[in-house]
Amino acid sequence: MEKILVSACLLGAEVRYDGKHNLIDHPVIARWKQEGRLVALCPEVLGGLPTPRPPAEVQSRFPLLVTSRDGEDFTPQFLSGAEQASDIARAQGCCCALMKARSPSCGNRSSYDGSFTGRLISSPGVTANELIREGTPVFNEEEIEQLISFIESREQHLDAEPDRLRYATCD
Repeated sequence: MEKILVSACLLGAEVRYDGKHNLIDHPVIARWKQEGRLVALCPEVLGGLPTPRPPAEVQSRFPLLVTSRDGEDFTPQFLSGAEQASDIARAQGCCCALMKARSPSCGNRSSYDGSFTGRLISSPGVTANELIREGTPVFNEEEIEQLISFIESREQHLDAEPDRLRYATCD
């Protein structure tokens, strides 16, 4: 059974910067949760940030700088959360991740540009970037069908693996 790292806010945990959640209402996600496949976490909370907290955006990638609108530096917390999330994914054997789109931590395709104007850029969030760098496929809540296909494909491959090995050794 494949495990999936998931942004906790997508499962209803009130860990967003504003103390709210982004609950996904999808039957497959609900089934996976019931089966114990989902490993939920919030990288920002793991990194030590409170809930609620000021909104943050990535100001610079090289060197990394993540700040609030008022300039408070959250870089250490974002880096710590990303490292811990990566460690948890590895320890739990997660094959992929389902993360919150456009989040400065979890966005896999885009994140806000640092101006706090709502403008998006094609750049992943800090945690998503770390997971991708380590080879973990990252999906967002707008890509659930792709995630389902990915998991089904992996499971079909894994189910076929014992037969392939058995036939390979019978020659």
